[in-house]
Amino acid sequence: MNFAFLTPGTGSYYCGACMRDNALAKSLLAAGHQVSLLPMYLPLQLDEEILPQAQTPIFFGGINVFLQQNLSLFRHTPRWLDDFLNNTQLLRFVAKRSHMTSARVHGAMALAMLRIEGSHFGKELDKLIDWLAIEKPDVLCLGTALQAGMIRQLKERLGVKIICCFQGEDSFLDGLPEPYKTSCWNELRNRLQDADLLVAPSQFYADLMRQRLNAPDLRIEIMPNGIDLEGYLPANPSTPPVIGYLARMIREKGLPDLVGAFIHLRTALKHSDARLHIAGAATAGDSALIAELKQQLAAAGLSDQVTWSPNITREEKTSMLASLTLFSVPATYPEAFGLFLIEAMASGVPVVQPNASSFSEMIAISGAGILVPPGDPIALARAWHALLDNPVALQSFGENGRHAAVQTYSVQAMRDRFLGLAIKLTAG
Repeated sequence: MNFAFLTPGTGSYYCGACMRDNALAKSLLAAGHQVSLLPMYLPLQLDEEILPQAQTPIFFGGINVFLQQNLSLFRHTPRWLDDFLNNTQLLRFVAKRSHMTSARVHGAMALAMLRIEGSHFGKELDKLIDWLAIEKPDVLCLGTALQAGMIRQLKERLGVKIICCFQGEDSFLDGLPEPYKTSCWNELRNRLQDADLLVAPSQFYADLMRQRLNAPDLRIEIMPNGIDLEGYLPANPSTPPVIGYLARMIREKGLPDLVGAFIHLRTALKHSDARLHIAGAATAGDSALIAELKQQLAAAGLSDQVTWSPNITREEKTSMLASLTLFSVPATYPEAFGLFLIEAMASGVPVVQPNASSFSEMIAISGAGILVPPGDPIALARAWHALLDNPVALQSFGENGRHAAVQTYSVQAMRDRFLGLAIKLTAG
């Protein structure tokens, strides 16, 4: 079969949807299918090799759509100028400095993308359709439901089957100012009816989106995200024990709760030697929070007990995970999946997560760790303390996690699930 993935990039930090689409595309290619991975808005930022293929352009380049939305002159510029503004290095430079993925700044643009027929992005849509008309994919997979505004035009002009994936849209839309927030939710509800198939990474998120869209009968298939397990090393925990975090260094991922729990573990609970290793994407906009948390650690006399590893490579990531004794990302928002959890499981590292969002579902399936009350750093610290004193439980959770990573959350499992859905869709 011939598949195309249209995937919004971030340009400057790792994105779970980008990593999912790239891993799935590479696995489909290895299985003998024809595959294209098309970046949208900004270049893809990955910690692994991108799908090997001929160079494809960036569609709806972030600079172009911003200028076309705000300045009429750029709605009629020639393609050579658009191509210049789509230069990968230029887009990465701007993305690092301008918050091009900020929901609050781009409410009008988000609504325009959902109502694309009446937008100023006609020539951008034409460029995408021209490219797809040559490639002739059997199935086009949209990386996020926020792209649903294009489905109607893509189907009418190309006749292609379209799979639309959910992945964290609620957080983006809830960050929009009014009237854009309400308008975008309403428009999204209407546009999703155009998709041939809707897919969510967890039952939790499928149920959440039905509720938020006020569409209880919306049919959504479940396809858990998966990762390429190559390179993930067997756990070889350090001595003294190390608690790890691997996610973007932001408040919403629970980083303040993580640091608060560690301070409580070392001070109130008197655990004398545990260390903390914080790794993941960090942008210029995250520096204020990081500085604030480092001050808290310094005030507790624990600065030298914490390692900070921003923007690590894949090799550094797998090495760091293998060194851990425990793993936690105490996210405070409704996480649709949590790719970081299966990365920890792949290395056989036990996890301690909030009893909320998709975490409850993933730990119930995997048996890879325990759940604690959400938003409670003291409960998190107590759970760490109990597990650090229970090597038998640590070993059992680690083995369960590795088994689940292989059987349920590998890229092969994701590919097989995707192919089953795609074959059924195109045969109907």
